[in-house]
Amino acid sequence: MISFLFLVSILTSLAFAHGNDSHFPRSQDVTVKTTKITGNVYMLQGRGGNIGAIVGPEGILIVDDDYKAVSQKLAAALKELGSDKPRFVLNTHWHGDHTEGNEFFGKESTIVAHINVRKRLMDPPTIFGQKTAPYQLFALPIVTYTESMTIHLNGEDIRLVHYPNGHTDGDTVIFFEKANVVHLGDDFFTGRFPFVDLDSGGSVQGLINNVASLITKIPTDAKLIPGHGPVSTHADLKAYHAMLLESSKIVTDAMKAGKSLEEIQKTGLPEKFKEAGSGFIKTEAWIATVHRSYSMK
Repeated sequence: MISFLFLVSILTSLAFAHGNDSHFPRSQDVTVKTTKITGNVYMLQGRGGNIGAIVGPEGILIVDDDYKAVSQKLAAALKELGSDKPRFVLNTHWHGDHTEGNEFFGKESTIVAHINVRKRLMDPPTIFGQKTAPYQLFALPIVTYTESMTIHLNGEDIRLVHYPNGHTDGDTVIFFEKANVVHLGDDFFTGRFPFVDLDSGGSVQGLINNVASLITKIPTDAKLIPGHGPVSTHADLKAYHAMLLESSKIVTDAMKAGKSLEEIQKTGLPEKFKEAGSGFIKTEAWIATVHRSYSMK
């Protein structure tokens, strides 16, 4: 119980600190950056999670749609690529920095996600100490799947694969198979400790297992879109997995030695993890997440 309360306090404080420039962004402050990855596949970055896009004569498909405050700026950036009305919106998971734009795009776009994303958006869990209101019907995924599905658009085979109980219980990884581009959603935070949403079915060990599986399935020359961070490589994903594995082992070894969460946090992690703990999830919060995840029955 102590570890749970500590984590809530850490994450809640982080949420409010982060909220000034991320969770509650002012639309006039947002600039949407567009990066061409290869062929007709792009990455767009606003204020929330990274957005993937594939464009062509059959319409635009986007992966995630940022916060609702970013929607008009995102639509303008998409219009420069061909249309401000995506034919499809894919949600990699339920968190608002990846799905709030559903409210803007959902009236004209077909929203697709894992079945658990629809369930979460209908009754969102408490996150960072805050309860999100249920999404309106038009902002919910109307096409859902359980294990995998494929959308054929603009000459591309866009494969959606569910990776269970990692970041959340509804994570989707999207493979643009011909373009050799993969959008990993929040299963991948390039070079930083991730947020693992334990209250939404997430698991540190599950995330480690999923990333290990992805390393074996993704071609070594693929270009990767993380949930947060720059366009990345297969080597970056391997380094991320090693970071998760090693830092988690340090915490679990200390747990086996009978050390309390407070003792483990006081000791901290080796200097090599300083950069990893400089993002949204600081080192103390990551240690608390690992501790709670491996303490859960």
